Amino acid sequence: MATCSHLGDLARLQPPKLSQSVHREECTQCFDGQDTAGGVEVCLSCFNGGCAGPGHARLHVEKMRHGFTLNVKRKLKPSAKRANDEEPPAKMTKLAIVEDREEDKYEHVTVIKCWACDPENGQEIPTAVQDAKIKALVDGVMQSLSSARQSEVKAWEEEFEACEHTLLLEQLQTGHIPASGLAHCTACTLKENLWLCMTCGSLGCGRSQYGGVGGNGHGVAHYEATGHAVSVKLGTITAEGGADIFCYKCDEARLDPELGAHLATFGINVQGLKKTEKSMTELQIEQNLQYDFSVSNEDGTVEPLFGPGLTGLANLGNSCYIASVLQTLFSLPVFQAQYAPFSTKTNNIRVSIHARECTVPFPAECVRCQMEKVADGLGSGRYSVPAGFGAGAGVLSLAPASTDPGAMVVDSGAGAGTGTATGTGSAFQAGLRPAGFKALVGKGHVEFATMKQQDAEEFFTYLMLVLRRDLKKAGTGGVGMGDPTQIFAHGTEQRLQCRQCNRVRYRVDSVDVVSVNVPSDEKGKNAEGKVQYAEVELRKCVDSLFGAEVLEYECVSCGRGVSALRQTRFASFPEVLVVHAKKFQLVGWVPTKLDIPVILPADDVLEFGEGTLGRGIQPGEEALPEDAPAQSSALPEFNVGAMAQLEGMGFPTVRCQKALLATGNGDAEAAMEWLFAHMEDPDIDDPIQVPAAGSGGVPEPEPEQVGMLADMGFTPAQARKALRETGGNAERAVEWLFNHPDDSGEDSAPAALTPSGDAPSTTTSIGGSKDVPARYRLKAFISHKGPSVHSGHYVAHIRMGDSWVLFNDEKVVRADEESVGELKKLAYLYFFERV
Repeated sequence: MATCSHLGDLARLQPPKLSQSVHREECTQCFDGQDTAGGVEVCLSCFNGGCAGPGHARLHVEKMRHGFTLNVKRKLKPSAKRANDEEPPAKMTKLAIVEDREEDKYEHVTVIKCWACDPENGQEIPTAVQDAKIKALVDGVMQSLSSARQSEVKAWEEEFEACEHTLLLEQLQTGHIPASGLAHCTACTLKENLWLCMTCGSLGCGRSQYGGVGGNGHGVAHYEATGHAVSVKLGTITAEGGADIFCYKCDEARLDPELGAHLATFGINVQGLKKTEKSMTELQIEQNLQYDFSVSNEDGTVEPLFGPGLTGLANLGNSCYIASVLQTLFSLPVFQAQYAPFSTKTNNIRVSIHARECTVPFPAECVRCQMEKVADGLGSGRYSVPAGFGAGAGVLSLAPASTDPGAMVVDSGAGAGTGTATGTGSAFQAGLRPAGFKALVGKGHVEFATMKQQDAEEFFTYLMLVLRRDLKKAGTGGVGMGDPTQIFAHGTEQRLQCRQCNRVRYRVDSVDVVSVNVPSDEKGKNAEGKVQYAEVELRKCVDSLFGAEVLEYECVSCGRGVSALRQTRFASFPEVLVVHAKKFQLVGWVPTKLDIPVILPADDVLEFGEGTLGRGIQPGEEALPEDAPAQSSALPEFNVGAMAQLEGMGFPTVRCQKALLATGNGDAEAAMEWLFAHMEDPDIDDPIQVPAAGSGGVPEPEPEQVGMLADMGFTPAQARKALRETGGNAERAVEWLFNHPDDSGEDSAPAALTPSGDAPSTTTSIGGSKDVPARYRLKAFISHKGPSVHSGHYVAHIRMGDSWVLFNDEKVVRADEESVGELKKLAYLYFFERV
């Protein structure tokens, strides 16, 4: 039996604290996990997870000089079954997902390894656990909440808070309402999905929801008619005082601390009630997990695909928006080249150049490490096997005979055929769980840090920002092919001409997405009462961007209000054109998605000629003068509380001021996030330059804020002005826009103060090319089903060779032409490659 002379060092190591992440489920740099042949090597010093396959465990040992790991492997218990959901034992004040107990489902085998004794593979020292301190260390690792589950549980937690409308609820004296079995909506005969008005006791049905839950929206109609804001969903009331409570004025789920007393007004005794219907959040999660988006072919058969580039991503609950964007990005050659640049095998370690050179102590906290992990997982084909067989287990042979995905043959020995396998397992993949990627990219973001469904276009735009910040911080030379996000970058040119003096002004904006309005022309209702819309051609939606628009304008040259013509053109064309179809309208200030069928050209090709390209000011045109300068050119008054917090953390004053300028002079948390992202900026400690008169000292709004307002139907110019006028506060900006419906945003476009103190240059490269004609062919599209961009389900269709492949979370299947044609109409994002 092997002996180790380093056990004294091992005994001095401490078990993980509650705040520490323990990466025992899988490697932090690839998707090899406890179920693979080598298992996971958990570092007993910092609890990083490494693999034996590519050699990330050994790389970590060499870089960090940490000498001990705990090798963890597992296998499913034969009797393991998923327990039925139970009622919450206590009053619900938050929605939380409780971790499944691994010991109830799996058998684990653990072995301590000393890498000082065997630098190649680690020397097993099974007798070490006889020491009480070492046993406590091992138990601490195995009993702690794993990193993936820790981030998921935290993200799932949704705190319910009281609001002024629940705290100050005024109730009218009414009699008892009928028992639940006899109760029905006051405006129709529905007996389920009933909402009780907590003011007057009126019963109204909710809105129709996907998953078979009916509703005619009479509860909302009651609020609109009476102003009674607070309602409770009858079937969700529990004896412990929990319930689905919604405040229409806040447009949020709320908590009613006196729910029992308020319900007693209507003769309802909560002590005798039991939850009989699913909550709104439970329904949203369930519908998202159960969407199948017609994965079967026209004849009812299913053709799963396996191989490199054909790996699914498991749904973490409401993560389909992430999966669809990642699958699309990594279908593009430039992203494959940038994030999967593997070096040659050295010393039995097969890792990327970046993995060897990365200076971030923990790979789980490095954006590039996590992007490379996803790139390897999706592109290598090592994990693209039917569920139940395991990656790299040697059971299946993946034999790509051509670039046609249909040639990815699964051979189980008994016979071969696309998507077939014998023995135990599923015809579909288990899918990779992008939990580490989601936790890092979403960290600190008010929306993407949660487990709620989010908008795919907003996530795409935000991810581009995250990647650019990371590449700027690290530098793009030496690894990959520069900045891959630049394939989307291009410019739009806005031309404004005063109709009185005929002078012009040009503005060029750098964008990644072309957002087009989709007109909603109702043509009646179907048999189920759902509104149907007339088909709209995508080309016409795009062409509508180039039409001239008349608007009211305060002309600096004329010195009075006049009418002006505004026209938009491309300033340059990108390599990959992303078109965002805005198929929604504001209903009570909430974006509601409309299922408007959008028709693409028969050959999936868009072409843009000379008439769509802006060339800037032309001979014979006279430019409008700059806006009149303001009298004050002093720096703004900084948020005193935020400054005190930031300076109390040790940041220099000038850095704190720049961070607040960059984040709208708001709270310290946003400013601190900006500081951490810009610590390496070469001018971070340079003095702030006072802006030129007229600039107002207001930072240029963040692109994601502009995009969010543009999604609501406002132009980028209007969005930027609203954000400048409200100090970068998005909520106040929406209110400002509604109060200034005739403001085009063009009459005040000052050079903004940037964190470095310089005004943004109008000659900065915007990306893209001015070559015409610009011809594009559809490469991929992301479709959406559901009533809102924040619910429902996203999938991606990607053209591979001459075939279309459907990526529906972990399901990767060949898509037949008929279903592709129908789902193109539901597309929300289109990705066109320049040809």
